[in-house]
Amino acid sequence: MLASAVHDRSAGAAGDAATVACVARTGGRRMNGAIQSFPPASSRHADLIVYGGTVLTPNGAERIDVASTDGRIVALGQLKWDWSADTMLDATGLHVLPGIIDSQVHFREPGLLHKENLEAGTRGAVLGGVTTVFEMPNTDPLTLHAVDLDAKRAAASGRAWCDFAFYIGGSAANAAQLASLERLPACAGVKVFMGSSFGDLLADDDAVLRSILGCGSRRVAVHAEDEARLRARRAIVEASGDVRDHHVWRDVGSALLATQRVVRLAAATGRRLHILHVSTADEMAFLREHRRRVTVEVTPHHLSMHAPDCYERLGTLAQMNPPVRERFHQDALWQAIRDGMVDVIGSDHAPHTLHEKARRYPASPSGMTGVQTLLPLMLDHVNAGRLNLLRLVDLTSAGPARVFGLEGKGRIALGYDADLSVVDLKARRKIRNEWIASVSGWTPYDGRQVTGWPIHTIVRGRCAVRDELLVGEPTGQEVCFLEA
Repeated sequence: MLASAVHDRSAGAAGDAATVACVARTGGRRMNGAIQSFPPASSRHADLIVYGGTVLTPNGAERIDVASTDGRIVALGQLKWDWSADTMLDATGLHVLPGIIDSQVHFREPGLLHKENLEAGTRGAVLGGVTTVFEMPNTDPLTLHAVDLDAKRAAASGRAWCDFAFYIGGSAANAAQLASLERLPACAGVKVFMGSSFGDLLADDDAVLRSILGCGSRRVAVHAEDEARLRARRAIVEASGDVRDHHVWRDVGSALLATQRVVRLAAATGRRLHILHVSTADEMAFLREHRRRVTVEVTPHHLSMHAPDCYERLGTLAQMNPPVRERFHQDALWQAIRDGMVDVIGSDHAPHTLHEKARRYPASPSGMTGVQTLLPLMLDHVNAGRLNLLRLVDLTSAGPARVFGLEGKGRIALGYDADLSVVDLKARRKIRNEWIASVSGWTPYDGRQVTGWPIHTIVRGRCAVRDELLVGEPTGQEVCFLEA
């Protein structure tokens, strides 16, 4: 990793007099044959300037600097010698990405704090280069009503290291109110569990699903597994007690049937869908023909692990819903990324303690940590040639912003939030349990060598992580949405 340097500069250091006079006369400066526009000399001071790096903008990879003030990007260009800043962050040899948005995390607060909480979860997020998270509603109590959402907002205030939003669970208990609930502040939208949930959060009946989809207008995120099929097939794993049968029990049919059902129902109601953690070649083939109102998420673990290898190496630590499947399905997910079928990569960070994961299968819970390792794993895939850096930016920044209608996030552009994930593409690191901030304290990738690593994480113009170390205090804020 190239060493980075941080320098404090006074507000008066605005470049030499000749340059200032030129800029004042022309409103810009000729750089490499082009005129670079700047604000008036009197305002050419920023809170933060990130200089010397390769910046991933909507134009592609550019060797430019980024200036931010009051949490927003105020200038792009060759700024180092013409601007002053409270903080100058040297990104020489590094790549500056738009802040990573993880639109599927389970931080377990309230009710399940022995597994995870909002402070530790968001701390892990920024250490992994993630600047925004959307948290799921399967907490205790469930997030079904305005009071539940308000409690989470209050719990995150002053404790979250990155920006945040929360899903409202779609249920028979609140279907009639969803049109108003989905527009509440900090609401990421409605999340529906067609399987693998409990109590009021389970929505496995067509009539219930139709009522949820028919009330509201924002895109609905869906966990698509068919609950009836899962119950009918549970005897398979109860008889074997072998986690290697996890993907046999929760088979391709359980995923495909649910995806087909909810897409059909959404078409009848005119509702937009976001299918979470798609795991099968069969679903991808079906979704290829139903893309008009449907967006698609895949996860790093489905892209990085395959059966039976993962179960033989990791046992229940590899147990997820939907399950990690054979390499044939993994290959289909990568092909879907290359074909432009996939809109978003989300981690599905869903921790349980090692004690809980050690229970004899199938009593062991499904879930693993993921928010902190999302970016390192995907950078490693970039280095392996499975996707390029621009496609990664689309899947982890621009894609989530587009799918969910985020205000001011997802790209490095003037006026957007100064959320930046600064990475070293050549840094070689070994992922270790000791690095994981989660309360649960483990990762299925313990000991895995990766190439590519987050070095600095900047949230709204403030360094949350600098030189791989946490700095400052939690300053995360609520995310705003265009439809809320």
